[in-house]
Amino acid sequence: MRETANQFVNAGWDVTVVNIARESWELDSGIDLSLLEQVDPRVEIVELQLAREDLETDIRAFSEARALDPNGWLAKLRDRQTETFPEPNFGEWRHDLEQAVLKIHRDKPADLLLASCVPYVNLAAAWKLWEEAKVPYAVDFRDGWSIDVIDGVEPFARDSEEARWEQKILDHAVSLWVVNDPIAEHYRKRYPAFADRVHVVRNGYDADSSPGRVHNPDPGSGLVFGYLGTVNFSISHLETVLNAWRAARAKEPLLANARFELRGHIGNGANRGANRHAEVIKEAAADGVFFGGPAAKAEVSSIYAGWDAMVLILIGGRYVTSGKVYEYMATGLPIVSAHAVEHDASNVLRGHPLWTGAVGIDAAGLTESFVRAAHMAVETTDEEHAEAMTHANQFTREALMSVAVKNLVEELAK
Repeated sequence: MRETANQFVNAGWDVTVVNIARESWELDSGIDLSLLEQVDPRVEIVELQLAREDLETDIRAFSEARALDPNGWLAKLRDRQTETFPEPNFGEWRHDLEQAVLKIHRDKPADLLLASCVPYVNLAAAWKLWEEAKVPYAVDFRDGWSIDVIDGVEPFARDSEEARWEQKILDHAVSLWVVNDPIAEHYRKRYPAFADRVHVVRNGYDADSSPGRVHNPDPGSGLVFGYLGTVNFSISHLETVLNAWRAARAKEPLLANARFELRGHIGNGANRGANRHAEVIKEAAADGVFFGGPAAKAEVSSIYAGWDAMVLILIGGRYVTSGKVYEYMATGLPIVSAHAVEHDASNVLRGHPLWTGAVGIDAAGLTESFVRAAHMAVETTDEEHAEAMTHANQFTREALMSVAVKNLVEELAK
């Protein structure tokens, strides 16, 4: 979204971004303020004082009803939130979002509104501006609404209120952006009359997150494998990866004194700091596994520069890509895939010369992948590294978003 705003500015547009307050992001998912440093200063940001009531942890701020019957209070909150828009947690924000875009339009008439979801209640603001002022809008779904990308199923019925909203919004949208081809295929089949307005706009990576140099591994000091991302996968998934790592260290001399560093948040939202995940990682310390904590965006390139191979641990399947796969490729390091074979990350990685391949969540297969990656780390030639970087360079976020914005502007002009 940051790169989208920047690219519109670069194309000569006057851009206003509607967001929620930083404190609200802190409550919901945490926030990396270093990301804001790269927002073009010409972008105007309007922060709304909206926050999720259920994430308030100060009991002094609790109502009597919440204090006496927390479950009953939460049930009533969910009912209230979905009265105006069919989305738990966020539906109640509809009025404030609608009024915010109407005010912006009154002060500075808009030519386009781009709604980025989630939350899906953003769509209500796009619809309000269209209804009242006929301001064209486009939708950036990323993962989509009528497809559960993790389980690969439709999350709501075709005659549900959610489905009616999606149909209504897409009937009048200039364009729809999604992150990969399987999701685009879902929308083209679901709305055939809208098919030519569905576009794949991949997440890509920031060029400055790449280490920018060829890494020189030192097996004598111990190779370092790394994972950077949220630890949001299941315990069994994590244990399978760590069991494979242990077996690979026992089998391969190059890995005998190797280390495996995990960086990022453990869990997300209300599950941040998930205790069992932390315990499993701590229990693997004897195998050279350690947790380095969260990392700011500004630190990413230096972290990658200290690693010799990457471990891509992902949930989901064919409808999931993950933004991390692009960043991992841009390191120019070997990549071990610990995800389903039929995963969109496999489509992105196909052709990368330093990828060990997709073997599924299988301890034996992953053991061999770790061994193979260790050899790649010490045996990669300059030519292979250059080939890996060529494969990654097609996915720089600036390149992807500049084309997406240009195409959207052209669609708007039709």
